[in-house]
Amino acid sequence: MAGLFDGLLAEIATSAPVRRVGRIVETRRGLIDVTGLETATIGDRVLIHSRDGTAGGEVLRLVPGRASVLPDASGDGMAIDDRVELLGKAEIAPDDSWVGRIIDATGQALDGRPLLRGPHPRALRAPAPPAAGRRRLGARLETGVAVFDTLLPLVRGQRIGLFAGSGVGKSSLLAKFARGIEADVVVIALVGERGRELREFTERVLGPVGMARSVVVTATSDQSPLMRRMCALTAMAVAEHFRDQGRHVLLLVDSVTRFAEAHREVALAGGEGASLRGFPPSLTQAIMGLAERAGPGPEGKGDITAVFSVLVAGSDMEEPVADILRGVLDGHVVMDRRIAERGRFPAIDLLRSVSRSLPEAANEDENAMIGEARRLLGAYDRAEMMIQAGLYAQGSDPLIDRAIKVWPQLDGFLAESAPASGVVGSFERLKTSLAVQSSSARPVM
Repeated sequence: MAGLFDGLLAEIATSAPVRRVGRIVETRRGLIDVTGLETATIGDRVLIHSRDGTAGGEVLRLVPGRASVLPDASGDGMAIDDRVELLGKAEIAPDDSWVGRIIDATGQALDGRPLLRGPHPRALRAPAPPAAGRRRLGARLETGVAVFDTLLPLVRGQRIGLFAGSGVGKSSLLAKFARGIEADVVVIALVGERGRELREFTERVLGPVGMARSVVVTATSDQSPLMRRMCALTAMAVAEHFRDQGRHVLLLVDSVTRFAEAHREVALAGGEGASLRGFPPSLTQAIMGLAERAGPGPEGKGDITAVFSVLVAGSDMEEPVADILRGVLDGHVVMDRRIAERGRFPAIDLLRSVSRSLPEAANEDENAMIGEARRLLGAYDRAEMMIQAGLYAQGSDPLIDRAIKVWPQLDGFLAESAPASGVVGSFERLKTSLAVQSSSARPVM
């Protein structure tokens, strides 16, 4: 019977008999100024009671006698002297029963079924595990995608970035990860997605198999920047809940770009200036703080293997969000629109992608195959314009000659799903692709 009423007791515990209440005295630039909240601190949540109902908010600034609050919704209907109730620190109380559920950024159910709180609240803004006490990266994971089982290995506790433009198959690849990567629990953050895509992603793209072991946290594009920013923080707190039970958690965040855009809106509303191509200086700490919470856990706990997607317009890997995230992760995967346009999915540009788990994640023979594949793809890439224009004469360069022969097989391999035999079978297929010795036809793009 132990734990049977934990959820109910947790709900009762949130019903505080006394809460501090302030009053709205001024509205300006989307903020409301409140008096009477002398015990408030930066980041505290509030509940605003107006004639149009209630809305949440967050304390952004404090001056003597006043707190500046950014509401979760528009300020329509809010008036001078409306009540503002102080709720305290932004927290969430995940529970094991949340697996298979869809929730919003505040931990409320979106699938029409009751959702109980867990017995132990967690702060949305928590520090990363102590650096000196974290374990090293773990064993290689089977992913269900041949290229990630071989050329771009993913290991337990690794954090990678998925850099892609819109419409190149990013969501489909994330769904493959959710269904195929070895993990006990999958936590998915859909930050700023279109509302119509939620059911499409969970029912069709993710499917019943993926959903059965997942917790989906979402904040749609029409919601306030506070909710969109909080979505990623809530997902991280849920992942940490399962990690602290000793489980292996796969965290998928789509996307960090929308998290950064939401952070920019909140920071500018709070008075912070823009500097990094329109982003505030605090963006670096916000992104790095989020990423550092994932990864290998401390001794005795589990791990969070994380995939953070980044929307890069025009494949600009130097824009602020991509540049910040790339520097703190354990690898990056670049998806190319030109590859998608010729029909190869996942549209991964292998030569621009790196897994920092290598060479430790593979044995000597496997590393040799990975190096050979990269050399041949690189040779073909450098000579591609001459090859397609018919200017390359066979026999001019033995490496390019071999690259021309194996390119169709290697390019096809990059689009393959992993066989039932997993990593071993994927390397066997890679070995077969590299073993091609003769081909008179030149590859057609």
